[in-house]
Amino acid sequence: MAVAVKAESGRVLGILLVFLFSSCQSLFSGGDSYKREVTMQLIPNPSSPPPGGELLHARAVGGNDTLHFLFCSQGAPSLLIVHTNSSSSTVKVNWPQFVNRSTSGGLTVEPESSILYSSAVVFSRLLEYDDENNTAEATSNFFPAYELKDFSWNLMNLSHPKALLCGSAPHSSNGSLCLQLSVFGTEGRAELWPRLLHSANSSQVEVWLSGLLPRSNTSRFMLELQAVGGAYPLSKVDVRQFIDDEYAPSIFKVSQWVSSVNNSSDVLGFIQWKPVAYRRSRPSLEDATPCRHSDPQAQSGNATTASSALVKAFYTDPKVMGMNVSFGIAGDPFYNRTMFLSWTMLVGVGSPPVDSFSPMVIGILMAGLGIPIVLLLVGGVYVFIRKMRESSETSYQPIN
Repeated sequence: MAVAVKAESGRVLGILLVFLFSSCQSLFSGGDSYKREVTMQLIPNPSSPPPGGELLHARAVGGNDTLHFLFCSQGAPSLLIVHTNSSSSTVKVNWPQFVNRSTSGGLTVEPESSILYSSAVVFSRLLEYDDENNTAEATSNFFPAYELKDFSWNLMNLSHPKALLCGSAPHSSNGSLCLQLSVFGTEGRAELWPRLLHSANSSQVEVWLSGLLPRSNTSRFMLELQAVGGAYPLSKVDVRQFIDDEYAPSIFKVSQWVSSVNNSSDVLGFIQWKPVAYRRSRPSLEDATPCRHSDPQAQSGNATTASSALVKAFYTDPKVMGMNVSFGIAGDPFYNRTMFLSWTMLVGVGSPPVDSFSPMVIGILMAGLGIPIVLLLVGGVYVFIRKMRESSETSYQPIN
């Protein structure tokens, strides 16, 4: 009887240890393993230098699908993503039609039947206002807006898998607005805060304003974005909360501007960001400043196509939603303190990446919670074995 009790107790303890081990293993191995082969090149323009700006094509090929990222500086800077169900789909550009902007069709993805989803984001305007009362409420005191379609954009600087585009306001040699596009083949994070988690189905755009002379000593800035799509454009912003700020200290939220079919839970595409900007190029915690967004509002498709050559070339009847992202809150230093602002966002297809605990944090949690649980279980098993032994010994009386 005592031998049977020992065997049964050993099996119980073994099952508990296996369960704990498998739980830890699943926590550590929850990453996205999907990979893509990424290539990046400028689409050659017969005219040299290219009139008005350049067109970059980044191609991310998966096992049986392709993501096409088109980044254009003709007019307002724009990023177009086209997802196809073919690993051999191609991009075709009719340059005279593309540059002329009189009709759509200057840019096509072939075969057209392979297109699963498309979406574009246009960086349309930079807004500056005088926050003389230090409320960070952008309701009045606006200066004339910087129309980004009128900026003078430099040639793109390519460093695979990144492309840097910088420009300056018309009739101004002071300061610049830069956009850096990064396209990914695997899951990972950038080195600098806010270290957004990216997947092979997303790209990252970092926007920074550097050295632009403010028009008052109490200036703050806002960036106007326009999301363009077909039947289902990006229409709503979801704000998610989490408890881990390991990668972006003091930030416990993530905002997601998503496209869905009839407001269902299935997400077709997204723009994702953490509500934080930074006042220095190498950010530290004291350089962080919160940012806020307005509610998306429907915009004129004609006005957007007039400002973006890329949108005009690809979409026939675009549906457009617009939104502002404002930088700074009441009491924060004004722009002229550092003359620098940076903000980062992801643009992708499918559901946005979901942040999870890193192996280091999981290890700390397991050490803090797992070890006491294991000790408690082992202690319980030990007490159980002792009681079973005592009951087995007292149940048999010696024979005289």
